[in-house]
Amino acid sequence: MKTLRSTLCYSTAALCALLVSGLPNISLIASESFPTAKVNTTGLAVTDTEVTVGQLHSATGTMAISETGSIQAEQLAIEQINAMGGVLGRKIKIIVEDGASDWPTFAEKAKKLLVNDKVAAVMGCWTSASRKAVLPVFEKENGMLYYPTFYEGLEQSKNVIYTGQEATQQIIAGLDWIAKEKKAKTFYLIGSDYIWPRTSSKIARKHIENVLKGTVVGEEFYALGHTQFGSLINKIKLKKPDVIYAIVVGGSNVSFYKQLKAAGITSDKQTLLTISVTEDEVLGIGGENLTGFYSAMKYFQSLDNPNNKKFVAAFKAKYGVKSVIGDVTQAAYLGPWLWKMAVEKAGSFDIDKVAAASPDIEFKEAPEGYVKLHNNHHLWSKLRIGQWATDGQAKVLYESGLIEPDPFPKGYQ
Repeated sequence: MKTLRSTLCYSTAALCALLVSGLPNISLIASESFPTAKVNTTGLAVTDTEVTVGQLHSATGTMAISETGSIQAEQLAIEQINAMGGVLGRKIKIIVEDGASDWPTFAEKAKKLLVNDKVAAVMGCWTSASRKAVLPVFEKENGMLYYPTFYEGLEQSKNVIYTGQEATQQIIAGLDWIAKEKKAKTFYLIGSDYIWPRTSSKIARKHIENVLKGTVVGEEFYALGHTQFGSLINKIKLKKPDVIYAIVVGGSNVSFYKQLKAAGITSDKQTLLTISVTEDEVLGIGGENLTGFYSAMKYFQSLDNPNNKKFVAAFKAKYGVKSVIGDVTQAAYLGPWLWKMAVEKAGSFDIDKVAAASPDIEFKEAPEGYVKLHNNHHLWSKLRIGQWATDGQAKVLYESGLIEPDPFPKGYQ
């Protein structure tokens, strides 16, 4: 993985201009107005000219298919921030670490970043298992993590800013939509075997049975990296659910959707709603293998708004015209900007002050549209339902209003 220093060298003047043209409208601040001794009282890696942050994702292993976009988006945001003068007048330096799709490795690397490197913030993790592995480290060492993935909720920490959506904003709202639109009553729940899919399925089951008055006719979990879904597909054919509700993650998605199509389970015969497939996964799966199926997300690359057009143009200018942008990739892009705004609102890099300054921060230039940080460190976000096309892009069929984050919804714990 390249460091920020290597990626700061833009290949052409046109690329530089495009990066700058897409910058959010945030004012410049000179470092002279904020002496290091006053903005860094806890020994973080901050100098008069530079501030160091960490980046901790899976660049290798089964989760790399999903996390590569997060790595790219965070580095793009940091380049843009540096191009406009940095944070409190200081350019951002990145130390990149690879969690390698292994939860103990995530915890080890988190400790290195906070204790040895003394980074001012970390942009990182994807799976809930990796987040749960690093959370005790961040709370013990008082670090700040910007976590970009939609997740099961049931968590809140002073040391985490959650830029993805929690269960009420994705699982519950998405099930409400599919039940209404498809008159769905029977559901087959499928997930990878770790905390997020299991907890999400638990929440989904409670909503299906207690609120929608439907029935769960099957529930299966498979190890990360699992590739043989023949037995599952036979069970689906036998049960004939109104909806397959899929929470399969990482590289397993490629095998799952290809095998569904090969077995004749296509959108003209079967409704499928997933909360784990974005454009990043579709790039590996192939749009032709899930055409007509639905994803419940807050962001799709196809969103038609000025913020998103600038973001997509800058992303493709940096990473190539064939690159794609998924929900978590966009949420990862928000992290560095929200951190910059919190630091400059606090007038300090100190973690406690940044945490205290974070609630009520508004980011009007977010590619997904307006977002605002809640007191519970989650974002107000919209639910969108996208239907996949053969070109790997989604047509947005539904968009909710802003949904207030509620990580501890009553009746779902």
